[in-house]
Amino acid sequence: MKKVFTLLLLASFFIPVSLTQAQQISKEELVFLTPEWKGERFPDGRPKVSDDILKRMKAVSIEEAWATMGGTQFNYQLAEDWPVRINPDSVLVGRAFTTTFMPYRPDMWKVIDERGKKEGRRNQNVWGVEQLQKGDVYVGSQFGLHKNGPTIGDRVAADIYRRTGNGIIYDGAIRDIEGLKAMGRFTSYVTSYSPSYHNPRSDLNTMIMGINQPTRIRQVTVMPGDIVLGKEGVVIFIPPHLAEKVVKASEKTRLEDMFAHIRTAEGKYTAGQMDANWPAEIQKDYLAWLKASVKDKKMKLPVAKAQVEEIIATSSVNNVF
Repeated sequence: MKKVFTLLLLASFFIPVSLTQAQQISKEELVFLTPEWKGERFPDGRPKVSDDILKRMKAVSIEEAWATMGGTQFNYQLAEDWPVRINPDSVLVGRAFTTTFMPYRPDMWKVIDERGKKEGRRNQNVWGVEQLQKGDVYVGSQFGLHKNGPTIGDRVAADIYRRTGNGIIYDGAIRDIEGLKAMGRFTSYVTSYSPSYHNPRSDLNTMIMGINQPTRIRQVTVMPGDIVLGKEGVVIFIPPHLAEKVVKASEKTRLEDMFAHIRTAEGKYTAGQMDANWPAEIQKDYLAWLKASVKDKKMKLPVAKAQVEEIIATSSVNNVF
């Protein structure tokens, strides 16, 4: 009996902390689930990609990000088909802060809500919102719920925007869409719009099950700290350890594209030569052009001078084919 008790005690000791509390992931579990990230983290363990990379990420195209991640076998990071887009002509970039809602069960909802109230929390729809920080993107998975589903209206959205400076990615319904559109830079991708509201007493239908847990948006597994890039109606989630690689590859591609367009227009090379692996003589011409262009004050390059000089210093040319 003593041996059995010891085994049970050991088993309970090794249960991940995140499983003992359905809502908030532990720092230890979040670090465990993001092993490739070696940089700075928030106090809760969420990877903290630098503000500089976030700023540079805005110029990255979806194609460039997709190509870089596909080369590292992250093949399912793209979320498409967003019926509701707010401020669609702007770019959404930030660090993912995830929340996950599930269909209502009275027994589970009651104990979750009671525990939250003891911790000083208010309604479940803002438990994640009240932890957001500047540069975050609120990524909410609400299983596509429509009627009586909106957990975000203009008041909650205003708080999200105040805290983050960003909009949302939301697999569910929002309300007060005119108010959200009036916020200007609240660039968002949402599954649906409904004038109804979240959890009326006559139809309790959701409960929060995850804050900064892994979650699912379309076919993507989204991790807290992933970099959200939303533009042209598509959202891509970039693992934090690949964010700098994606940015640098994009910057190289933009410069090489500019060179290719110029040389093709001049008639020096054909489209076939530009849209293939460049031989040594073209690479040499490209680097010479780059060195001259970065010194030419009239030349407007699509990449900051510091990054251009870094590329020149490494004599680095992408495989453009």
